[in-house]
Amino acid sequence: MEVADAGGVSPAARRLGLSKSIVSRRLLRLEAELGVQLLARTTRGAALTEAGITFRDYAARVCAEIDMAKETLLPTGDLRGRLRVAVPLSFGPTHFAPVLAEMARRHPQLHIHTSYSDRFVDLISEGYDCAIRVGYLQDSDLIARRVGPIYGKLVASPDYIKAHGAPETPDDLLSHQALMQGTEAWQLM
Repeated sequence: MEVADAGGVSPAARRLGLSKSIVSRRLLRLEAELGVQLLARTTRGAALTEAGITFRDYAARVCAEIDMAKETLLPTGDLRGRLRVAVPLSFGPTHFAPVLAEMARRHPQLHIHTSYSDRFVDLISEGYDCAIRVGYLQDSDLIARRVGPIYGKLVASPDYIKAHGAPETPDDLLSHQALMQGTEAWQLM
């Protein structure tokens, strides 16, 4: 019941990597087969009906049992399933893609779906399993681990330096202009 968990057909389609029409058709086919409405659809999304809640609970137990059965057959340490990862476009293709390629080679049962974007994705609402973040993290309930350092540089065009002068100390930067993404802030040590 990915549609209910995601809050509608469109977000569920994005999570599943399928078209909206395919997800919608599968849901309608399931409801027709069961003879009940599983979701109450509104302009704001979708919510489970009483029958939908019951069906989801049983389906979740069945899926958990199937997963346990598969686990007992797989060699220990073998990763499998779908892993959705959000990685910065400015960092991912050059630094992280080789790591993912090696991970996929070592674990052929693991299907890695990577989204390269410098947009700060919401892991929970957009259905990602994990993300690589560059910089300092805001306070969060998510589990974070440092994987390595990123060394940055402050740069300026020759024309900018000619017009505004070159800063000599970090305090001098307060009087200079900067291009930043989103909610970035300079934190110099």
